Amino acid sequence: MATAQLLYEEAAVAFPNRIDRTVELAHPPARVWAALTTAEGLASWFGHEAEIDLRPGGTGELRWEDHTSPIRVERVEEPAVFAFTWPIHGLPDSDPRRTYVEFTLEPTDAGTRLTVVETGFAQLSPEQHDQAFGGNVEGWAAELGDLVAHLAAHPDAA
Repeated sequence: MATAQLLYEEAAVAFPNRIDRTVELAHPPARVWAALTTAEGLASWFGHEAEIDLRPGGTGELRWEDHTSPIRVERVEEPAVFAFTWPIHGLPDSDPRRTYVEFTLEPTDAGTRLTVVETGFAQLSPEQHDQAFGGNVEGWAAELGDLVAHLAAHPDAA
């Protein structure tokens, strides 16, 4: 019964519900973890300033030149999983809907395989989905590129 229900719910979604990106990084998991979970690390690639209370239920803020995004920390399993929820781009600040972003770090012979998954887009109308999903697909491509560049430029930073 659960399988049939799951298939029905997936069939009812006419557009993608998740963004899934994987990046191979030539840096150890501890280095990548610091870039993802500290205010200094986040501010170096994900916005221009950051604050974070790194514990489940903790809050934080990511700031870019043109906007600020509050986050709520959902999972912290050092050094393998970090997740947060945040407001959906394009919706009013008062809208309670959020997407869930999860970073998974896997050690590899060459460094770390980082997988980023953002889910929660199915709760949007088609018009809202087009704006939020499209914007975040582009956003993750840019931000993960910035992470790669930051790690390459600062290979010994904690």
